[in-house]
Amino acid sequence: MTQKTDFALSSRGTLLDLPKGRWGPRQIVLIFALLFAIWHILTNVYLAEPGLWQNAIHFAGFAFIVSVTRSPWGHRSDETWAWVVDTLYGLAVAAAALWVAYAESGLYERSLAVTGQGWQFTVVDWAAGVLLIFACIDLSRRVAGWVIPILIVLALSYILFLGSMMPGVFRAASLPLDDVLFRTLYNDEGMFGILAEISVTNITLFMIFGGFLVVSGASNFVIELSKVVAGRIKGGAAFVAVISSALTGTISGSAIANTASTGVITIPLMKANGFRPQFAAGVEAAASTGGQLMPPIMGAGAFVMASYTSIPYGTIVAVSVVPAILYFLSVAFIVRIEAVKYDAGGEMDLTVDKGKLMSGGLVFVIPLAVMIWLLLSGVTPAYAACWAIAAVILTSWATSLLARLITNGSFKSIDMGVAKISEALASGIRSAMMTAILLTAIGIMNNAIVTSGVGNGFSLMIAQWSQGSMALAIVLIALASLVLGMGLPVTAAYIILAILTAPALAGIMADGLIVEQLVNGIADPAKAGLFFLVEHPLAAQVADGMTRAEAWELMAAVPFEIAVTIRPVLVDPTLQMTFLLTAHLIIFWLSQDSNVTPPVCLAAFAAAGIAGSRPMATGFESWKIAKGLYVVPLLFAYTPLISGDISQVLQIGFFSLFGIYATYAMIQWYAEGPVGWLSVPLFVVGGIGAYWPLAWLPNIAGAIAVVAAIVLSTRARGVETVKARAA
Repeated sequence: MTQKTDFALSSRGTLLDLPKGRWGPRQIVLIFALLFAIWHILTNVYLAEPGLWQNAIHFAGFAFIVSVTRSPWGHRSDETWAWVVDTLYGLAVAAAALWVAYAESGLYERSLAVTGQGWQFTVVDWAAGVLLIFACIDLSRRVAGWVIPILIVLALSYILFLGSMMPGVFRAASLPLDDVLFRTLYNDEGMFGILAEISVTNITLFMIFGGFLVVSGASNFVIELSKVVAGRIKGGAAFVAVISSALTGTISGSAIANTASTGVITIPLMKANGFRPQFAAGVEAAASTGGQLMPPIMGAGAFVMASYTSIPYGTIVAVSVVPAILYFLSVAFIVRIEAVKYDAGGEMDLTVDKGKLMSGGLVFVIPLAVMIWLLLSGVTPAYAACWAIAAVILTSWATSLLARLITNGSFKSIDMGVAKISEALASGIRSAMMTAILLTAIGIMNNAIVTSGVGNGFSLMIAQWSQGSMALAIVLIALASLVLGMGLPVTAAYIILAILTAPALAGIMADGLIVEQLVNGIADPAKAGLFFLVEHPLAAQVADGMTRAEAWELMAAVPFEIAVTIRPVLVDPTLQMTFLLTAHLIIFWLSQDSNVTPPVCLAAFAAAGIAGSRPMATGFESWKIAKGLYVVPLLFAYTPLISGDISQVLQIGFFSLFGIYATYAMIQWYAEGPVGWLSVPLFVVGGIGAYWPLAWLPNIAGAIAVVAAIVLSTRARGVETVKARAA
């Protein structure tokens, strides 16, 4: 039993390292996982199951896999009785999910026959529904800890009885038990609704695609290409980490997976290159966090965002390219500053494995090109991912054949045969396990939030506390994301925050346009009449105009329920959609900070384990390096980085680099040398000018000031060097 295969499902929590030999439960689970992965591809291309059936099958399969691979029995999990219990439990949950899909039409028929008497669930319906809710609580605990289960219990309690006890805007009517069960199971916002659909049609497919890229050797190509690009410059090993994490982010979309896959190579390289262990780990964690910001996959966030905003996935990916580049360059800036400050990262010749570079290049480039071309042509992300998977297989076959023909067998390329395809499918299912369970479980909370209207209350609270201040609203959301991120994966934290705060943030942006109209006066009687609903003396001056301070005072007095009526009338629908996308992107970026921000920063902890550095010190280092997570959202809020045309976006992006460098230089108190008394005002004034949106003169002047400060710091380093040699 000591001999291992290369891929499989182990009994407890991994898809790898199954014993060879006799057939048993583990091999059966592996075969099921492979068939389940194939079903995900087929259901998005050829099969045509109704949405409820598709989502129910998706959850049923993952519930079974998690039940038998994430056992709650600890060290006794390999005993026969534990296997039997886990298997029966997983089968029961799967059967319950399928029953709910099967029983839908009968439920409607019985309930219509006796109108006015509630939903007519049978005993089997009740048993299946209760078991599914329990399974969501239990399985989400197994894959992600206790936070989601606690939130599910609170959400159900809120719409059952707690809501009627709450004060003010958070008060909600209590619903009958049968109504709660129906809404939880069958609503579009419930367990088998929008979020589950995102998981089955997009996320799982992209996880499988990522598995194919990794197994095909594309991840090796990423590392080798990074060595070619950055291996011979000062701090080259750290730049390898930044570049490889950026490219790997297009494959994995997961900060922790990114850290684990590239960190085992880049962190030892950085340490050997003279970087401090905790800084090396911090760079890897911060760069890997950017993997979830890097198009085209962007973790699960882009798919969720597309569903909630009804904005095409391709649009979200397109507007995210420049911000992602800004983030990775911001990490590169601090790498450069560190290398110069501590004289680390001297020039080194990182040996490049030409075999891995050549074999993985086409397998990386061609499938990604196929997927991006299909996305731009307007097909669904699911369809694009399926054909990209096919492109990986075909490209690997072609590459392997060419390698044998051209090099006469002296150069080997990875050939995606049955074993490698199975490994890739198993890897994809492993990566998707947590997300599939969590998105179904979060559907219970999503339903409770929508049903009770508590989301509107939370948005009102954000609007009241921020007093119309965009900066203060962003700070509040950042704090909330950090707290949620201590116990939730970033995708789950983003979904919850988006549901609760995106309307408020988008509303504040829209209010800025309304304020401009109030200052100039609203001549249209129909539009001006909307403010007569507001009990405030300034409402009578709407047609005549007012000062900007008075306009903000009036908008602050508009009740939330009236504001949602006024905004669609006074703000163009296209701009409203832009504001909604901007709000979601701000929240999505801020939700990533839990990967690198103490006290709970899983990507930083994973990197610390590889580097052998102290986890908490590494966490603070990664938090300092990943400041772009806060800078770029501010650019979203205060510049047209999202809404502008290509020339405006490039202008903002280019000059923002000078501002970002100035920001990091002030944080580190070092640039290309020590920051002296004359450099400080240059960095401060230059940074402000560089950040100023769409103002050529301040932008150019700011960039010149930052460059001047860098030159002064370089001279200061030269003076230090001369003094050190003299001493």
